[in-house]
Amino acid sequence: MENTCKITYRKLTEADLPTFIQMRITQLCEEGATEDFDLVPALKDYYKRHMADGTFVSWLALDGDKIIGTSGMSFVEKPPYFGCPSGKLGLLSSMFTNPDYRRKGIAKGLLHRVVEEARAYGCGAVQITASDMGVKLYTAYGFVHNGNFMQYKL
Repeated sequence: MENTCKITYRKLTEADLPTFIQMRITQLCEEGATEDFDLVPALKDYYKRHMADGTFVSWLALDGDKIIGTSGMSFVEKPPYFGCPSGKLGLLSSMFTNPDYRRKGIAKGLLHRVVEEARAYGCGAVQITASDMGVKLYTAYGFVHNGNFMQYKL
């Protein structure tokens, strides 16, 4: 890829959802998930509802009109605790950059924008379950490991 491209950033719109959802599925598969059912309807429903009520925001990276990077931040609220007195958390997801555009600072640009969205929302912390690829980016940005994260699948 030539260095002549001009990367721009803008917020996700409903019109972007088909491309955004395809990139999300590509990301999940790249991280090792197996596609054993059609996730598109559930993702479309989630994004439409949470974009409408302000509890999901995404920034996109574009090369011209082509979406080449995605990010996502879901806002949740828990009872306040010492590590997060507001109880508001940002859950980072959908961090994906087209393989042809990686290692050019695009993911960092996207990460910064959604972290600022979480700050504006009043979140006291941002959490992510990082892929192996993402750990370096998040560590460099200032994220720290929390070894207590566990999950029970229902």
